[in-house]
Amino acid sequence: SLINLLNITMVNISCRKPTLFWTKAMFVNILLPVISVFTVVLNLLVIISISHFRQLHSPTNILLLSLAVSDFLVGLLLLPMEIYRNTSCWFLGEIMCAFCYYLTCYIPFVSVGNIVFISIDRFVAICYPLHYPTRITATKVKIWVSLCWLWYAFYSVFYIRDHIIHLIARDVSCLGQCSVALDYATGFVDLILTFIFPVTLIVFLYTRVFVVAVMQARSMRSQVTFVSAQHPGKVKAKRSELKAARTLGVLVFIYLSCFCPFYMYSLIENNLTSTSYAYLFFVVAYFNSCINPVIYTFSSLWFRKAVKAIITLQILRPDCQSIEIK
Repeated sequence: SLINLLNITMVNISCRKPTLFWTKAMFVNILLPVISVFTVVLNLLVIISISHFRQLHSPTNILLLSLAVSDFLVGLLLLPMEIYRNTSCWFLGEIMCAFCYYLTCYIPFVSVGNIVFISIDRFVAICYPLHYPTRITATKVKIWVSLCWLWYAFYSVFYIRDHIIHLIARDVSCLGQCSVALDYATGFVDLILTFIFPVTLIVFLYTRVFVVAVMQARSMRSQVTFVSAQHPGKVKAKRSELKAARTLGVLVFIYLSCFCPFYMYSLIENNLTSTSYAYLFFVVAYFNSCINPVIYTFSSLWFRKAVKAIITLQILRPDCQSIEIK
Protein backbone atom coordinates (compact mmCIF):
# COMPACT_ATOMS: atom_id res chain seq x y z
CA SER A 1 0.00 0.00 0.00
CA LEU A 2 0.91 3.67 -0.26
CA ILE A 3 1.37 3.98 3.52
CA ASN A 4 3.76 1.01 3.63
CA LEU A 5 5.65 2.43 0.67
CA LEU A 6 6.02 5.78 2.45
CA ASN A 7 7.19 4.01 5.61
CA ILE A 8 9.81 2.07 3.68
CA THR A 9 10.93 5.28 1.99
CA MET A 10 11.25 7.04 5.36
CA VAL A 11 13.31 4.15 6.71
CA ASN A 12 15.58 4.23 3.68
CA ILE A 13 16.04 7.99 4.04
CA SER A 14 16.60 7.79 7.78
CA CYS A 15 19.06 4.93 7.69
CA ARG A 16 21.74 4.24 5.18
CA LYS A 17 23.33 0.84 5.49
CA PRO A 18 26.94 1.30 6.62
CA THR A 19 29.46 1.17 3.79
CA LEU A 20 32.39 -0.96 4.89
CA PHE A 21 35.82 -0.50 3.39
CA TRP A 22 37.85 -3.67 3.00
CA THR A 23 39.83 -3.08 6.19
CA LYS A 24 36.76 -2.52 8.35
CA ALA A 25 34.89 -5.31 6.56
CA MET A 26 37.72 -7.67 7.47
CA PHE A 27 37.41 -6.67 11.13
CA VAL A 28 33.61 -6.92 11.19
CA ASN A 29 33.10 -10.09 9.17
CA ILE A 30 36.20 -12.12 10.05
CA LEU A 31 38.25 -10.91 12.99
CA LEU A 32 35.45 -9.79 15.30
CA PRO A 33 33.45 -13.07 15.12
CA VAL A 34 36.66 -15.02 15.77
CA ILE A 35 37.47 -12.86 18.81
CA SER A 36 33.90 -13.26 20.04
CA VAL A 37 33.99 -17.06 19.82
CA PHE A 38 37.40 -17.34 21.50
CA THR A 39 36.33 -14.92 24.25
CA VAL A 40 33.21 -16.95 25.00
CA VAL A 41 34.94 -20.35 24.92
CA LEU A 42 38.03 -19.41 26.95
CA ASN A 43 36.11 -17.59 29.66
CA LEU A 44 33.47 -20.32 29.79
CA LEU A 45 36.24 -22.83 30.52
CA VAL A 46 37.41 -20.63 33.39
CA ILE A 47 33.86 -20.30 34.75
CA ILE A 48 33.22 -24.05 34.65
CA SER A 49 36.61 -24.89 36.16
CA ILE A 50 36.40 -22.57 39.14
CA SER A 51 32.69 -23.15 39.78
CA HIS A 52 32.83 -26.94 39.56
CA PHE A 53 35.97 -27.91 41.46
CA ARG A 54 35.78 -27.26 45.21
CA GLN A 55 39.56 -27.09 45.55
CA LEU A 56 39.55 -23.97 43.39
CA HIS A 57 37.14 -22.00 45.61
CA SER A 58 39.86 -19.70 46.95
CA PRO A 59 39.60 -15.89 47.35
CA THR A 60 41.84 -15.27 44.34
CA ASN A 61 39.90 -17.67 42.13
CA ILE A 62 36.60 -16.05 43.15
CA LEU A 63 37.96 -12.80 41.71
CA LEU A 64 39.09 -14.65 38.59
CA LEU A 65 35.59 -16.13 38.31
CA SER A 66 34.00 -12.67 38.46
CA LEU A 67 36.44 -11.40 35.84
CA ALA A 68 35.70 -14.40 33.62
CA VAL A 69 31.94 -13.77 33.87
CA SER A 70 32.30 -10.13 32.81
CA ASP A 71 34.66 -11.07 29.97
CA PHE A 72 32.31 -13.88 28.95
CA LEU A 73 29.48 -11.34 28.61
CA VAL A 74 31.72 -9.17 26.44
CA GLY A 75 32.11 -12.03 23.97
CA LEU A 76 28.50 -13.18 24.23
CA LEU A 77 26.71 -9.82 24.09
CA LEU A 78 28.88 -6.81 23.30
CA LEU A 79 30.87 -8.16 20.37
CA PRO A 80 27.79 -9.55 18.52
CA MET A 81 26.03 -6.21 19.06
CA GLU A 82 29.02 -4.42 17.56
CA ILE A 83 28.87 -6.72 14.53
CA TYR A 84 25.15 -6.08 14.06
CA ARG A 85 25.43 -2.32 14.60
CA ASN A 86 28.21 -1.98 12.01
CA THR A 87 26.75 -4.21 9.32
CA SER A 88 23.11 -3.11 9.17
CA CYS A 89 20.65 -0.46 10.27
CA TRP A 90 19.45 -0.55 13.86
CA PHE A 91 15.84 -1.77 13.89
CA LEU A 92 15.66 -3.00 17.49
CA GLY A 93 14.22 0.29 18.76
CA GLU A 94 15.44 3.17 20.87
CA ILE A 95 14.97 1.30 24.15
CA MET A 96 17.21 -1.53 23.01
CA CYS A 97 19.70 1.06 21.75
CA ALA A 98 19.82 2.63 25.22
CA PHE A 99 20.17 -0.83 26.78
CA CYS A 100 23.00 -1.58 24.37
CA TYR A 101 24.76 1.61 25.52
CA TYR A 102 24.20 0.56 29.10
CA LEU A 103 25.79 -2.86 28.61
CA THR A 104 28.64 -1.31 26.63
CA CYS A 105 29.50 0.75 29.72
CA TYR A 106 28.52 -1.68 32.46
CA ILE A 107 30.31 -4.89 31.48
CA PRO A 108 33.76 -3.42 30.66
CA PHE A 109 33.60 -1.31 33.84
CA VAL A 110 33.06 -4.46 35.90
CA SER A 111 36.06 -6.08 34.19
CA VAL A 112 38.24 -3.11 35.16
CA GLY A 113 36.93 -3.26 38.74
CA ASN A 114 37.76 -6.97 38.92
CA ILE A 115 41.29 -6.32 37.68
CA VAL A 116 41.74 -3.71 40.42
CA PHE A 117 40.58 -6.20 43.07
CA ILE A 118 42.92 -8.86 41.68
CA SER A 119 45.85 -6.44 41.89
CA ILE A 120 44.95 -5.71 45.54
CA ASP A 121 44.71 -9.43 46.25
CA ARG A 122 48.15 -10.13 44.73
CA PHE A 123 49.64 -7.13 46.54
CA VAL A 124 48.54 -8.39 49.96
CA ALA A 125 49.47 -12.00 49.17
CA ILE A 126 53.03 -11.20 48.10
CA CYS A 127 53.88 -8.13 50.20
CA TYR A 128 52.08 -9.20 53.40
CA PRO A 129 51.86 -13.01 53.21
CA LEU A 130 51.40 -13.49 56.98
CA HIS A 131 48.36 -11.20 57.05
CA TYR A 132 46.80 -12.52 53.85
CA PRO A 133 44.69 -15.36 55.40
CA THR A 134 42.98 -12.91 57.78
CA ARG A 135 42.72 -9.86 55.53
CA ILE A 136 41.60 -11.64 52.36
CA THR A 137 38.92 -14.26 52.97
CA ALA A 138 36.39 -15.88 50.67
CA THR A 139 33.51 -14.10 52.42
CA LYS A 140 35.13 -10.67 52.07
CA VAL A 141 35.95 -11.29 48.42
CA LYS A 142 32.35 -12.28 47.67
CA ILE A 143 31.20 -9.03 49.25
CA TRP A 144 33.73 -7.07 47.16
CA VAL A 145 32.57 -8.76 43.97
CA SER A 146 28.89 -8.14 44.75
CA LEU A 147 29.52 -4.47 45.52
CA CYS A 148 31.57 -4.12 42.34
CA TRP A 149 28.75 -5.42 40.13
CA LEU A 150 26.15 -3.40 42.05
CA TRP A 151 28.14 -0.15 41.99
CA TYR A 152 28.79 -0.23 38.25
CA ALA A 153 25.15 -1.17 37.62
CA PHE A 154 24.14 2.22 39.06
CA TYR A 155 27.19 4.09 37.81
CA SER A 156 26.59 3.10 34.17
CA VAL A 157 23.22 4.85 34.18
CA PHE A 158 25.20 8.11 34.25
CA TYR A 159 26.35 7.45 30.68
CA ILE A 160 22.90 6.90 29.16
CA ARG A 161 21.07 9.68 31.00
CA ASP A 162 21.00 11.89 27.88
CA HIS A 163 19.64 9.04 25.79
CA ILE A 164 16.91 8.39 28.38
CA ILE A 165 15.97 12.09 28.34
CA HIS A 166 15.63 11.98 24.55
CA LEU A 167 13.44 8.88 24.81
CA ILE A 168 11.13 10.55 27.32
CA ALA A 169 10.91 13.68 25.15
CA ARG A 170 10.49 11.50 22.03
CA ASP A 171 13.37 13.37 20.47
CA VAL A 172 14.66 10.70 18.07
CA SER A 173 17.04 12.15 15.54
CA CYS A 174 17.08 9.43 12.92
CA LEU A 175 15.25 6.15 12.48
CA GLY A 176 17.48 3.12 12.19
CA GLN A 177 20.58 4.61 13.80
CA CYS A 178 22.18 3.79 17.12
CA SER A 179 25.31 5.83 17.78
CA VAL A 180 27.21 6.76 20.92
CA ALA A 181 27.85 10.42 21.64
CA LEU A 182 29.27 11.67 24.93
CA ASP A 183 29.75 15.27 25.96
CA TYR A 184 33.20 16.35 27.06
CA ALA A 185 32.22 16.56 30.74
CA THR A 186 31.04 12.94 30.72
CA GLY A 187 34.10 11.87 28.79
CA PHE A 188 36.39 13.60 31.28
CA VAL A 189 34.69 11.94 34.26
CA ASP A 190 34.90 8.60 32.48
CA LEU A 191 38.59 9.13 31.77
CA ILE A 192 39.36 9.87 35.43
CA LEU A 193 37.18 7.28 37.18
CA THR A 194 37.40 4.33 34.80
CA PHE A 195 40.91 4.70 33.39
CA ILE A 196 43.38 7.05 35.08
CA PHE A 197 42.50 6.12 38.66
CA PRO A 198 42.30 2.31 38.12
CA VAL A 199 45.43 2.25 35.97
CA THR A 200 47.39 4.35 38.48
CA LEU A 201 46.36 2.03 41.30
CA ILE A 202 47.13 -1.13 39.31
CA VAL A 203 50.55 0.11 38.20
CA PHE A 204 51.42 1.22 41.74
CA LEU A 205 50.40 -2.09 43.34
CA TYR A 206 52.02 -4.26 40.70
CA THR A 207 55.23 -2.22 40.86
CA ARG A 208 55.40 -2.89 44.59
CA VAL A 209 54.69 -6.57 43.98
CA PHE A 210 57.38 -6.77 41.32
CA VAL A 211 59.99 -5.09 43.54
CA VAL A 212 59.21 -7.39 46.49
CA ALA A 213 59.30 -10.52 44.32
CA VAL A 214 62.63 -9.54 42.77
CA MET A 215 64.13 -8.83 46.20
CA GLN A 216 62.95 -12.21 47.46
CA ALA A 217 64.36 -13.97 44.42
CA ARG A 218 67.77 -12.31 44.84
CA SER A 219 67.82 -13.14 48.56
CA MET A 220 66.98 -16.75 47.89
CA ARG A 221 69.61 -17.09 45.15
CA SER A 222 72.28 -15.65 47.45
CA GLN A 223 71.48 -18.17 50.18
CA VAL A 224 70.59 -21.24 48.17
CA THR A 225 74.20 -22.38 47.53
CA PHE A 226 75.24 -22.37 51.20
CA VAL A 227 71.98 -23.58 52.76
CA SER A 228 71.15 -26.25 50.21
CA ALA A 229 74.51 -27.91 50.78
CA GLN A 230 73.65 -28.47 54.45
CA HIS A 231 69.86 -28.81 54.20
CA PRO A 232 68.88 -30.07 50.75
CA GLY A 233 65.28 -29.36 49.87
CA LYS A 234 64.65 -26.80 52.62
CA VAL A 235 65.31 -23.79 50.47
CA LYS A 236 62.62 -23.60 47.85
CA ALA A 237 61.83 -20.49 45.89
CA LYS A 238 58.26 -19.40 46.06
CA ARG A 239 57.38 -20.23 42.51
CA SER A 240 54.04 -18.47 42.62
CA GLU A 241 55.68 -15.17 43.59
CA LEU A 242 58.46 -15.46 41.01
CA LYS A 243 55.93 -16.42 38.35
CA ALA A 244 53.79 -13.42 39.27
CA ALA A 245 56.83 -11.17 38.99
CA ARG A 246 57.59 -12.46 35.50
CA THR A 247 54.05 -11.97 34.22
CA LEU A 248 53.30 -8.58 35.79
CA GLY A 249 55.06 -6.62 33.07
CA VAL A 250 53.14 -8.46 30.35
CA LEU A 251 49.87 -8.04 32.21
CA VAL A 252 50.14 -4.28 32.67
CA PHE A 253 51.47 -3.76 29.15
CA ILE A 254 48.58 -5.64 27.51
CA TYR A 255 45.97 -3.91 29.66
CA LEU A 256 47.34 -0.47 28.84
CA SER A 257 47.77 -1.37 25.17
CA CYS A 258 44.13 -2.41 24.91
CA PHE A 259 42.54 0.56 26.69
CA CYS A 260 44.92 3.49 26.10
CA PRO A 261 44.04 3.97 22.39
CA PHE A 262 40.31 4.09 23.12
CA TYR A 263 40.56 6.59 25.96
CA MET A 264 43.07 8.77 24.15
CA TYR A 265 40.81 8.90 21.11
CA SER A 266 37.79 9.73 23.30
CA LEU A 267 39.57 12.94 24.35
CA ILE A 268 39.53 14.29 20.82
CA GLU A 269 36.33 12.74 19.45
CA ASN A 270 33.04 12.77 21.33
CA ASN A 271 31.21 10.54 18.83
CA LEU A 272 32.75 7.18 19.54
CA THR A 273 31.17 5.40 16.57
CA SER A 274 31.70 7.92 13.81
CA THR A 275 35.00 6.71 12.32
CA SER A 276 36.81 3.52 11.51
CA TYR A 277 39.49 4.46 14.03
CA ALA A 278 36.93 4.51 16.84
CA TYR A 279 35.67 1.10 15.77
CA LEU A 280 39.19 -0.29 15.72
CA PHE A 281 39.81 1.03 19.24
CA PHE A 282 36.56 -0.60 20.38
CA VAL A 283 37.79 -3.93 19.01
CA VAL A 284 41.19 -3.57 20.69
CA ALA A 285 39.57 -2.76 24.05
CA TYR A 286 37.23 -5.75 23.77
CA PHE A 287 40.16 -7.97 22.80
CA ASN A 288 41.43 -7.55 26.36
CA SER A 289 38.55 -9.77 27.49
CA CYS A 290 39.92 -12.54 25.30
CA ILE A 291 43.45 -12.11 26.63
CA ASN A 292 42.51 -12.01 30.34
CA PRO A 293 41.84 -15.75 30.75
CA VAL A 294 45.12 -16.50 29.00
CA ILE A 295 47.10 -14.20 31.30
CA TYR A 296 45.46 -15.09 34.59
CA THR A 297 44.67 -18.78 34.21
CA PHE A 298 46.17 -20.50 31.17
CA SER A 299 49.63 -20.24 32.71
CA SER A 300 48.39 -22.11 35.80
CA LEU A 301 48.79 -25.85 36.14
CA TRP A 302 45.43 -26.17 37.92
CA PHE A 303 43.65 -24.65 34.95
CA ARG A 304 45.24 -27.06 32.49
CA LYS A 305 44.20 -29.98 34.70
CA ALA A 306 40.67 -28.60 34.99
CA VAL A 307 40.38 -28.13 31.21
CA LYS A 308 41.60 -31.69 30.67
CA ALA A 309 38.92 -32.93 33.07
CA ILE A 310 36.28 -30.93 31.22
CA ILE A 311 37.33 -32.04 27.74
CA THR A 312 37.58 -35.71 28.75
CA LEU A 313 34.16 -35.44 30.45
CA GLN A 314 35.57 -36.39 33.84
CA ILE A 315 33.40 -33.66 35.36
CA LEU A 316 30.41 -35.96 34.82
CA ARG A 317 31.74 -38.37 37.43
CA PRO A 318 30.01 -38.14 40.84
CA ASP A 319 33.30 -37.59 42.69
CA CYS A 320 34.75 -35.15 40.18
CA GLN A 321 34.37 -32.10 42.43
CA SER A 322 36.93 -33.54 44.84
CA ILE A 323 39.53 -34.40 42.18
CA GLU A 324 43.07 -33.24 42.97
CA ILE A 325 43.55 -30.21 40.76
CA LYS A 326 46.37 -28.20 42.35
